[in-house]
Amino acid sequence: MGDGRILMPYLSPALNVMVSAARKAGRKLIRDFGEIENLQISLKGPADFVSVADRRTEGILIAELQKARPGYPILTEESGLIDGPDKSHRFIIDPLDGTTNFLHGIPHFAISVALERDGNLQSGVIYNPISDDMFTAERGHGAYLNERRLRVAGRRLLKEALNATGIPFMGRGSADDHTRFIRELRAVMEATPGVRRFGSASLDLAWVAAGRFDTFWETGLAPWDIAAGILMVREAGGLVSDLSGGGRMLETGAVVAANEDLHPQILKLLKEAAKAG
Repeated sequence: MGDGRILMPYLSPALNVMVSAARKAGRKLIRDFGEIENLQISLKGPADFVSVADRRTEGILIAELQKARPGYPILTEESGLIDGPDKSHRFIIDPLDGTTNFLHGIPHFAISVALERDGNLQSGVIYNPISDDMFTAERGHGAYLNERRLRVAGRRLLKEALNATGIPFMGRGSADDHTRFIRELRAVMEATPGVRRFGSASLDLAWVAAGRFDTFWETGLAPWDIAAGILMVREAGGLVSDLSGGGRMLETGAVVAANEDLHPQILKLLKEAAKAG
């Protein structure tokens, strides 16, 4: 958990740029979110509106990041890879992680921005503009929520752990993926006091870093869903791996996050559940 001390987070020049870009994009997203309730009477309107809001938010982020760091490539959800001459750096951005929540007027979604340097995650921002929760992390300098230093929770036993996950859905994952998840869920349900599914992987990881969730696992994710969150958990003292226990989360789209005590336990549970099929 956070230790309660008010500390100033370390803001490198690059992280400062990322925070400013997220805040600027977030102001527009707040206004867009305010319009959603007016559109709910229409079957078609909200989904179209959210798609426009998603692209518009991405456009603001790209413009702000390119203005400050014009040579950096940018990997985005909507536009793919926007190339640049500086091959040692790369931004990875998700303009709206939690689209379905946004569509339904649920104020749980985030802007996620990560920066890689020479293939290593260097800086991360996860920002929920509705709650004004600004999670930041810098490699070697810790993770913060606004001005409070974050630490993963200290629970050591699965029987005490609150877990977060993402559920495969229509059009996401094969029938085998859905069946495997049901086995995983059953195993975690039987071993722990609670499972939550909140619908935003970046915030799930940020909440593990903040000690709100003890563990998080999900598959079928994209790099922009998890890049900033992986760094956030690591800098808060936690462990993050793929489902094999390796470090290929951005390639495999699978992630398991927890503190040092719980990570091997939840990983073993998930592996055994996967084999059970």
